[in-house]
Amino acid sequence: MNAKDMFSFSTFDPSKMQESFRDFAEKGAAQSKEAYAKMKAATEEATKTMESTVQTAQAGTVELGLKAIDAMRTNADLSLSHMEALLGVKSVAELVELQTAFIRKQAEVTIEQAKAMQETAKKVAETVAKPGKEAAEKAMSSLKVA
Repeated sequence: MNAKDMFSFSTFDPSKMQESFRDFAEKGAAQSKEAYAKMKAATEEATKTMESTVQTAQAGTVELGLKAIDAMRTNADLSLSHMEALLGVKSVAELVELQTAFIRKQAEVTIEQAKAMQETAKKVAETVAKPGKEAAEKAMSSLKVA
């Protein structure tokens, strides 16, 4: 090898460097477009999920409200019936018997109402959580694939 070849810059080709930069820039732009498209799709999916969740929550709130109104109506009816029965009481023993029966019936009804409200609240909570859970599972699975 001679000294002239050793110190020459003839091996450096600027056109190849320019092509490398162009390839790098094109790949970066393509990756940015792909990332933007994924982000846009995820945002649209999240918006749909939120809309569905809000609608479900509203429906669930209405259902719980109707259950509460029904419980109040039942309790009011029981109380009015009890008051009517109290008006016909002829002895203290009958009063005690009537009052004891009313308290027992009221306790039973309250327990039934609490169970019904709990079941409804559980159903509503599961229904409200379902779209978010499905979206999270979908997002996690897409991350695993990528």
